[in-house]
Amino acid sequence: MEKKLVCFFLAIFFLTLARSSQGRPITSNYSTFNLVSDGVQALQQPNLLHLNRLFSSDTCTETYGFLPCTTTVLGNVFLILVYSYFMFLGAKLLSDGSEILLEILGPGIIGGLFLPVLSSLPDATIILASGLSGSTATAQSQVSVGMGLLAGSTVMLLTILWSTCLVVGKCDLENSVAVDQKDTKIFSLTGSGVSTDIWTSYAARIMTISLVPFIIVQIPEVFQATSHSRLAIMISLIVSICLLLAYSLYQIFQPWIQKRRFAYAKHKHVISGILRNLKMLTQGKLFKEDGKPNTDVIERLFRAIDQNSDGKLSAAELRALVVGIQFEEMDLDIEGAVAQVMEDFDKSHDSQVDVDEFVTGISRWLNRARQFARSGQVQDDLSIRLLNNFQQQTKKEQDLFGDQNDEVVETIENAKWHAYKAVFMLLLGTIIAAVTADPLVDAVENFSTATSIPSFFVSFVILPFASSSEVVSTLIFASKKKSRMASLMYSEIYGSVTMSNILSLAVFLGLVYFRDLTWDFSSEVLVIIIVCIVMGLVASFRTTFPLWISLVAYALYPLSLLLVYILNYVVGWS
Repeated sequence: MEKKLVCFFLAIFFLTLARSSQGRPITSNYSTFNLVSDGVQALQQPNLLHLNRLFSSDTCTETYGFLPCTTTVLGNVFLILVYSYFMFLGAKLLSDGSEILLEILGPGIIGGLFLPVLSSLPDATIILASGLSGSTATAQSQVSVGMGLLAGSTVMLLTILWSTCLVVGKCDLENSVAVDQKDTKIFSLTGSGVSTDIWTSYAARIMTISLVPFIIVQIPEVFQATSHSRLAIMISLIVSICLLLAYSLYQIFQPWIQKRRFAYAKHKHVISGILRNLKMLTQGKLFKEDGKPNTDVIERLFRAIDQNSDGKLSAAELRALVVGIQFEEMDLDIEGAVAQVMEDFDKSHDSQVDVDEFVTGISRWLNRARQFARSGQVQDDLSIRLLNNFQQQTKKEQDLFGDQNDEVVETIENAKWHAYKAVFMLLLGTIIAAVTADPLVDAVENFSTATSIPSFFVSFVILPFASSSEVVSTLIFASKKKSRMASLMYSEIYGSVTMSNILSLAVFLGLVYFRDLTWDFSSEVLVIIIVCIVMGLVASFRTTFPLWISLVAYALYPLSLLLVYILNYVVGWS
């Protein structure tokens, strides 16, 4: 961190030295030179170099009155690179500080509400800078930089970064599941890939839902009712804020939700094991010919388990039943499993299970197995297959929820000092992002003017890499080549896109609404919707991604740029 701060202050020093200066102009307008003949030879025009686009003598306005500015292509390229580095440094400080604070304080409100907002702060500051200052006409011209960042961040994360993580983190696929740290098939398009848990799929679905504000704001354009554009913008702004609050609450309670869902999946696996064990003990049919549970056989099972023949099953007798079951690759909490079975069966709350409660409970389990298993036929010769299928499904579901026992919580030494350090990093990152945003937008706008390239395309390609600190961390996760790391990296990508779709969009909509700007971004919004829906659907309904999917994701990036160009400059949407 100290090295970064030294580089930061040195760069500031050299930038202040590199203020605008004047020199002999290089121009194609010969009339500006007062040339005088020597009386011997005819007047000769000087052989001047035509570099109007690379060098220019036009004046420019210095940001904050002292930061350097230029109207030349090369000069603006240099400024964009420098300011982009500053913005990336700010984003990295915010990311690192957030991680330290999260380790100290845990998820809760800090991790669920405060830190996700901070992660989107660099994008928000650039969007604000693109339309907050200057006249309405200036804001209308520069706000396309903000839209370029908004669209570019989403597309870059879901195409270039998503695909690169797949290529870097790929492992061999066996039985449609990636084998951790085994990569022997090189670049097999179907034989290698990554696997994630079910929570990553949930994150992708939430990302898809976050597109609702984009759809709302485009309704007047679809029905050619542009007179209602401001109303649509206001409604979309309100919906974005509501989604931000809802997503923050979800982030706050997500650890609790994960533990509850994992416990439920584990309990279903216990149920499947008990049913299979009971099937082995019984000599009759568990199901009747009409598909209903066979209560006579279940009652005989009860009598077989009731060791003291008192007509009730105690916790000790249920424990003997659970202990006798072999669960492969499952760290079973015996006492917890017995307590859960007792809770399922004991409706009289007397800490014992009578025959009626046992028959009712087992019948309910069998009906659940019949509904859950793939086979729809319930016959005697298929009952054991049905129960085996049920166990396989529950084991697969448990695996999808991930291993909750591999999360090692380390005690941070000198937590108070680390907390001060995290707060300092957050403050410094916020200041750097806020100060850098305005000159970065100006440099992009000046570069666009000098090259005649629309500012949207410049910001679409360049700015996402400057404001996205996720690039480094996700690639580090990918290099571990583990399913858990793959789940973390893709969850981080989907979470970043979700925050962009609600928080960054809310900032952008606020600018457009309160500054009374014109909404003219149909093609840009369409690209965001297409990319999010395609990648969201892919990730929502599958947890294993073969390598060939990366080719599709990579192709979406240039196709997005091409689509915006065609819609704006060929079809004439803009």
